[in-house]
Amino acid sequence: MLSVAFVLLLLGSIQVSALKIASSTTTIEYTPEAIAIKDFFSGTASITNGGVPNLFSDSSIDLASNAETQALRNYATHKNLRIIYTVCEVHYRIVANKKAGSGITSLKDLKGKKIGTMPSTSAAYFVQKYLGTVGLKESDYTVVSGSTCMSAPCGAGTFPYMLAHGTVDAVGMWEPTLELSAQALGANAVIFQDRSVYREVFNLHTTAEKLKDVTARKNIVTFIRALNQAEAEYNTTPDKVYSRVASTLNMNVTLLKSVWPIHSFNGTLAADLLDVMVEEDAWVAKTDRRSLISRTDLANLIDGSVLKEVLQT
Repeated sequence: MLSVAFVLLLLGSIQVSALKIASSTTTIEYTPEAIAIKDFFSGTASITNGGVPNLFSDSSIDLASNAETQALRNYATHKNLRIIYTVCEVHYRIVANKKAGSGITSLKDLKGKKIGTMPSTSAAYFVQKYLGTVGLKESDYTVVSGSTCMSAPCGAGTFPYMLAHGTVDAVGMWEPTLELSAQALGANAVIFQDRSVYREVFNLHTTAEKLKDVTARKNIVTFIRALNQAEAEYNTTPDKVYSRVASTLNMNVTLLKSVWPIHSFNGTLAADLLDVMVEEDAWVAKTDRRSLISRTDLANLIDGSVLKEVLQT
């Protein structure tokens, strides 16, 4: 008969450690991860507010989610970073104040204006790329920093407040801050969007070391399988998650539903991700004052083996 001590030792040796995820917990994009943990993941997992940098500042973090911009910023100095799954894709928008005397009726009218966005983020990249389609350079407008807002009323320092009070003339951001900015203007809001120009690709990341670790990889594969199930609900039966997502983010359900169509939850790894990263790195490299990362090196950033394993089992 096995001793109690031996059994306890055996159980301890095969126990799968809890999965730790760093994500931006004030975004709609991350929420499938939370639903996956609660409804579909058979293991233990927790989410802390953060993102890709946490993978390198805290060795206990297994996964991290962020937009593609942050992956490029961190990959420059951490070549062991790996993108393994696309959680969400979002088509950003710009809202401007068309009040009498503003002179704003088209996108090119933002020349010389103050635009609220977050420097060095996917939103800032979107703004410069979108305005570039009408011939505007980054020197043709002024970027003004501010804060996001998840529900009205939005306080001082948030982009909706700044737009409503004339601190900025336009805002280019992710949701629901953009929608709240438009609502703050009411009839004076004019929204610009071109889905062919840019979409945020919000990915799940890990490190090469985690993927080589048998136990960690097994846990990651199991989680992504659960994440796929959550994404299927987001796609086919979103009514099941609207109230839960809104509650998680302290959002109004009506507000969430209004911006839901801008988000795509496809449960895959974006097919054109490498092309997206190569093009965007030109801006990130300029912003961070570093050299371009070659296409060959960027290809190593994307690892489809985990998703392949998930789909085969």
